[in-house]
Formats: sequence, C-alpha cells, structure tokens
Amino acid sequence: MEKYVQVENVHMVFNTKKGPFVALRDINLNIAKGEFVALIGHSGCGKSTLLNLVAGLTLPSDGAMLCAGREIAGPGPERGVVFQNHSLLPWLTCFDNVYLAVERVFGQAESKASLKTRTHEALALVGLTHAEHKHPHEISGGMKQRVGIARALSMQPKVLLLDEPFGALDALTRAHLQDELMKITAETNGTVVMVTHDVDEAVLLSDRIVMMTNGPAATIGETLTVDLPRPRDRLEMANNKRYHELRAEVLDFLYRRQLRPAA
Repeated sequence: MEKYVQVENVHMVFNTKKGPFVALRDINLNIAKGEFVALIGHSGCGKSTLLNLVAGLTLPSDGAMLCAGREIAGPGPERGVVFQNHSLLPWLTCFDNVYLAVERVFGQAESKASLKTRTHEALALVGLTHAEHKHPHEISGGMKQRVGIARALSMQPKVLLLDEPFGALDALTRAHLQDELMKITAETNGTVVMVTHDVDEAVLLSDRIVMMTNGPAATIGETLTVDLPRPRDRLEMANNKRYHELRAEVLDFLYRRQLRPAA
C-alpha cells in the first residue's frame, strides 16, 4: 500500500491542572492515496484528537506525521478540514465564504476571474449553485454543511478531513449528504479521513474502518477492510449480506471487546 498519510509511533499528552493526560499512545496508521478511512470509537477515545493531528491543528508529543512525504508541522491547504460546526462567517454569502478560502490559497497566482470560477465550481460540486448569494441564516443546516465541504474542496486539498460533519443533522439530510459525499469523492478520487460515531455511515462510506480503544491512552484496536464494491447504493446495501457482516464486526468490537464506558 502506498503510504500517502503516515502516522508513526504517535503519542499525544495534554498538560492539565491535574497533571499530564495521555490522550493517544502508539498510533501507527498508513493511508493510501485515494483511500477513504473512517475513525470510529466511543466518546473520549481520541478520534478528533487524531484528526486534529493530521490536520496540523495540534502537534504530537512524540512520533512522526507525514503527508505526501512531507512532515506535518502545522495546518496547510493540502489538508482541508470540515467540522461538525460549519463555522461559516454569517455576514458573508455562501459564495463569499468559499471565495475567501480560494483567495487565500490561489490569490497570489491567479486572476480574480479564475478565483471566481473555482468558487462557482466548488459550490456546483455540492449542488449549491442556486444558493450562492444567500447568507448562512437563509439556508438549512444541511446546506450550511455543504458550503463547508465546498469551502474545503475549493482549496483542492490532497486530503479531506471530516470531523463528524453530519452528526448534528436529521436522518434524511444526513443520508442525502452521505450520498453526495460518495459522489464527490468518486469524482475527485480524493483521500478522506472521517471521524464518526455512526457504524452504518462508516461501513457505507469507507474503504477501511479504524477502530479505536477506549481512552485515556487510547490506541488503534483493530482495522477492518470494507470489501464492498463501488459505487455503493444504500438501498442495495440494506439487503447485502457482506454489508451486515461488516456492520456486525464493528458493533462486536465497540460493544463487546470495548465495553461502553460508564457515563
């Protein structure tokens, strides 16, 4: 497997008022170019911490992290991030929220006409051409998340990092955006790392599921290859025997081999 994103012997320790808190230990993970990897585990297992490390928003206490052969030493446009909270600027339109990212990445090298074209294309990719001139308060939660995804994609990142981007949405909107994400990643052949609590989401979307042990001092417990053919249709998956076998394996890890932590 081509090592596109490399996480080698990574530890993450936070200094707190009560002393050092070991969030992650001995994390080793290689992700291939074009691979969709889902990180799953109980709350507090360090999924988002690991994603933030790959994003360069946090630096590891120990270990090495590489993207496309270069050290991850901070945030960079080659790694686009979408959070559960869309983080749109409310005084800007959907177009301007995306244009701001495009201008930051390509503004020194391209004309304003080219930047606008990039912005239009990113919004079209997520089906929001009709809402370009609307402000965040004028659109639904699902549409806001699509703007966030468009903003990340507009930077043409080598890796798209998603931290439970659909977690706050209703079931129907979530399903629609999952389908949209599958289409987008098929078109762009992008590398994706996604944090999720949703077992069905992980099995439907990913090529590999990385299952985390309970925190503190969480690590990778097991990885599961999702050997379902693409493209995937959620209605067909409902009657797919292999889909249910994979789903059962993840549930077995989470609820038998990793007992749910006490509330």
